[in-house]
Amino acid sequence: MNITLPKQYDFLSRFFRLAFINVLSNITEPLVGTISIAFLGHFTQIEDLAGVTLSTTLFNCIYFIVNFLRMGTTGVTAQAVGRDDTEQMLLVGLRNGLIGLGIAGLILLLQYPLQQLWFGIISATPEVKASGIDYFNARIWGSPAVVMNFVLIGWFLGREKSSCVLLMSVVGNGANILFDYLFIVRWDLASKGAGLSQAISPYLMLVVGIILASFQINWKEALSVARKVWDVSAFKAAFTLNGNIFIRSVATMLVATIFTVLGSGMGTTILAENALLLQVVLLGIYCFEAIGFATETLSGNFKGQQANEQLFPLLQVAVGRSLEVGIICALGCFLFPQNVFGLLTNYGEVTSLLTSYVPWLFPVLGFSSVYLILDGYFAGLALGQVLRNASLISVIFGFVPLAVVAWYYHNNHILWLAVSVWTATRMVMLAVQVPETLKDLSPQKYLSLQVRS
Repeated sequence: MNITLPKQYDFLSRFFRLAFINVLSNITEPLVGTISIAFLGHFTQIEDLAGVTLSTTLFNCIYFIVNFLRMGTTGVTAQAVGRDDTEQMLLVGLRNGLIGLGIAGLILLLQYPLQQLWFGIISATPEVKASGIDYFNARIWGSPAVVMNFVLIGWFLGREKSSCVLLMSVVGNGANILFDYLFIVRWDLASKGAGLSQAISPYLMLVVGIILASFQINWKEALSVARKVWDVSAFKAAFTLNGNIFIRSVATMLVATIFTVLGSGMGTTILAENALLLQVVLLGIYCFEAIGFATETLSGNFKGQQANEQLFPLLQVAVGRSLEVGIICALGCFLFPQNVFGLLTNYGEVTSLLTSYVPWLFPVLGFSSVYLILDGYFAGLALGQVLRNASLISVIFGFVPLAVVAWYYHNNHILWLAVSVWTATRMVMLAVQVPETLKDLSPQKYLSLQVRS
């Protein structure tokens, strides 16, 4: 029987191709992190695992914040593709690349104050802090490559070149696994080895990205376009969009930071348990984000084409698939906790207590699977103000009050409740904004929305 889909769903093959490739490329990063945790989790000293966890949280904060470069590049590039505007495609990448270079230099310049501030506010034993500092000092030198990779990945995604992103991820993360094995297992460098691996592999990834981009650029046209990079109004628009997404990222990382700080104050065992649970959450989030990338690319492309009738069907398909992934991930951990977490560590004291916290994965992964798709949708439309406001409101009213209660009662369950309420609030705040984007998406209306954002 032949099934004919309505015209507004003719994007399905593109969506599933993008989502599939994005999942493959995106999932390699948390898997590499999980392998690093597994290597360290089987060491005789739990301090290495705890120290890397603390330091990794700081890098997650930095890179999640800097990820605005990826989001700020994808949607605008996709809109240029939809308009068939080759010049703007190049200019978006060049302008955000310049912004990225400035940010990379700033990170290296501020590395010592960042290290001192972070490990000054963390409650941990001297051994755990020493292990975390070794990891930080090694990994920080890979930050320039990480920042520039965000721009390249955003540019490739906006042009529906997910296969390029996949190749970059395979090379970079494959090298990371190899270096983890050499530095941690063979050469016994523990946390410092894990940091070195994370510092070297992004540069290999960057080299691959530059080579791939060079094959797709008309260099004569690029030289001509480069003269327009310094357009003041265009830079102002880029800074406005990136600034709103930056605030959104800061709010998100504030939650992760508070969560880790409060968890570290509850003891090394709780810190290690939360670290293992967060590995599962991150694995799910990277899958949701990959589907969100496909949503972002296509929503931006549809906006550029003025194919507005396809936006809501796109959301229906993306949210449904993402929610399915979240439920399956949480259910697997709930039904087989010892099998899942036994792969990550052989510390019986840690895994035996994990089962009481596993149910929290259902709300956290469920709500996250929806809000991350909505994040991609609004990023594709370049409506940064919506992302900013939803993030700020969900942190202030959804997370902080319960986090204070968790701190007062020294209770990890309340801490996970705070995360659950935060994800639910953020999902609702984004969802209520969707009808506004569907009412009237004429060029004049859309321009006013962008100006406000």
